[in-house]
Amino acid sequence: MTPPIVELDDVHFAYPDGQHALDGVTLSFGAGERVAVLGPNGAGKSTLCLHLNGILRPQSGTVRIGGTEIDDSSLTEVRRRVGVVFQDPDDMLFMPTVAQDVAFGPANLGLDRDAVQRRVDSALQMVGMTHVRDRPPHHLSFGQRKRVAAAAVLAMEPDVLVLDEPSSNLDPRSRREFAEILDALPQTLVMVTHDLPYAWQLCHRAVIVDEGRVAGDGPIDHILADDALLDAHALELPEGFSLPTQR
Repeated sequence: MTPPIVELDDVHFAYPDGQHALDGVTLSFGAGERVAVLGPNGAGKSTLCLHLNGILRPQSGTVRIGGTEIDDSSLTEVRRRVGVVFQDPDDMLFMPTVAQDVAFGPANLGLDRDAVQRRVDSALQMVGMTHVRDRPPHHLSFGQRKRVAAAAVLAMEPDVLVLDEPSSNLDPRSRREFAEILDALPQTLVMVTHDLPYAWQLCHRAVIVDEGRVAGDGPIDHILADDALLDAHALELPEGFSLPTQR
């Protein structure tokens, strides 16, 4: 069997105020898998995802990417392999133009100018943003900035893409278009979201996290059809949404 690309083994983490955000989390994700991480506010979802590229480190337990434990010696390579797209794109965009923002990561890998340019062109094409490459990011709409932030991560050619609330603050058209972009990507996808229909649309597996523990893990159709499980963890499908019998 192919070994998992992401492994968390008995991961514990508490913030300085004493809040236990992760309490013995053990999970693994396979290459190419698409996983929705669900749960109520404050459950530990975002904390879990920030462990996947070493932004946060376990206080006990281990996190491995492609079989390599995240530590000081592996951190640069891990951050190349695992890209995080934050909920607010303005947390990621800081250069004068879109192209410069997308080029920032590859340039810091030490690639030559032509290689950086190829990555910028490819990433912007993947998210449909080639026409804004010379514009300042802050002149774009929120949905456009979201795509550029994703392009900045994709330019690093990661194996794993982690997204924090990818549909947040998007209008219906931008929401649909961003889903189409994500659906076409080959990377392993780990998506933190409260948007259960969006999770169902893009993922085939769901993990429920609550009080820092894994409270549910399985095919997303089964998880979202379990009313008692959803209710126990403050999750609710929107009014009028019903799970289709077939995808």
